[in-house]
Amino acid sequence: MATGAPRGGVPTGRAAPGLGAPGILLGVGLGGFVDGILLHQVLQWHHLVSHTERWPTTTVRGLEINVLADGLFHLGALAAVVAGLVLLWRAARRSAARRPPRVLAGWILVGWGLFNLVEGVVNHHVLDIHNVRDDVDTAWPWNVGFLGLSAVLVLTGRRLTRVRGARHSG
Repeated sequence: MATGAPRGGVPTGRAAPGLGAPGILLGVGLGGFVDGILLHQVLQWHHLVSHTERWPTTTVRGLEINVLADGLFHLGALAAVVAGLVLLWRAARRSAARRPPRVLAGWILVGWGLFNLVEGVVNHHVLDIHNVRDDVDTAWPWNVGFLGLSAVLVLTGRRLTRVRGARHSG
């Protein structure tokens, strides 16, 4: 990870060290929770494996498998959040805690966007186990829009991680 400032405290405009890993893990976990809670449960646009012939959501057994898969997905999101909190706690004991809050927020957005990009490419396009919307006739615009939004999250987050002033260099 690049340092935010060389000796002497002069800012370099590079990413602030120390908060990247905890922020990315928190973003992955929180992004997973938003996906699982909002898209799977509240809006009911899809489940983890809802776009498969083997486990259709139109049968009780298929719905049971989809709910189980969603639950395992949430456990993975929870593990990422817990790991992120542990790393954040460790960083708080070092100088990384002196970074402005926007740096951690930026890394969280990067993690959320990266989670969405990987999940979107793998699940929507490679494995084809679900789409953003399984309840529409043409799913590809939703899938592409999801990837576009995810890229915006990564780029916005990365911009927020930049150290811009000497007072934030340590």
